[in-house]
Amino acid sequence: MEKILSYPLTAIHYLVFYILLLLFHPVQWVCLNVFGYQAHKKSVDILNFFLVAATGIVGTTYKFNNLDKVPRGVPLIIVANHQSMYDIPAIIWFMRRVHPKFISKKELGKGIPSVSYNLRHGGSVLIDRKDPKQALPAIKSMGEYIEKYKRSAVIFPEGTRSKTGIPKRFSENGLKILCKYAPSAYIVPLSINNSWKIVRFGTFPLGLCSHLTFTVQEPFAINGIPFAEVMTRAENSVVQGIKN
Repeated sequence: MEKILSYPLTAIHYLVFYILLLLFHPVQWVCLNVFGYQAHKKSVDILNFFLVAATGIVGTTYKFNNLDKVPRGVPLIIVANHQSMYDIPAIIWFMRRVHPKFISKKELGKGIPSVSYNLRHGGSVLIDRKDPKQALPAIKSMGEYIEKYKRSAVIFPEGTRSKTGIPKRFSENGLKILCKYAPSAYIVPLSINNSWKIVRFGTFPLGLCSHLTFTVQEPFAINGIPFAEVMTRAENSVVQGIKN
């Protein structure tokens, strides 16, 4: 019964979703090229507010816990589990104060209105997962960027989305490079729950009435801590907040 009801609601959701992407693509261009970074960021924030709101068509609700724990005025490395593409608009909107940037696969850098433009021009980096010689310098540049501008990098160390909510093993490579080139950063562990339920039937139809929770675990400075300990502490903090 849920799937039957979801078909028309999902169709409406995707229609609204793509209209928003098409509408905000020229808005982003004007904001960046005429008014600069801050105006562009504001346009991206507003877009993602509407993208989050659009999931309400299929009954999705959100709760973001412990935002008051996020440090101010320092570079941040947000380490999170990854359950669906719906993780990303929520992080951009609810954590907009810390300017979250993403390490994304290069395929997303073209062909998607608004999304591809923001990834190419908003401070995120695009990597070729099959080419470490390209990926490692790109992640290095991200580390240097957040160190210089006191912004935040979002990394999903699982490397791919969990389709069941059960976290996959965290890979250390990207996080290790970010820590090396952003030595004054704080790790912000972020546990995401129930995002996978939106796509439990696949991308069409979407699951109805999913309640997504994002919980900021205790942040910690990486300075003076061996990377092995940083890795273990970050992974344990994220995983202990995931409920299956």
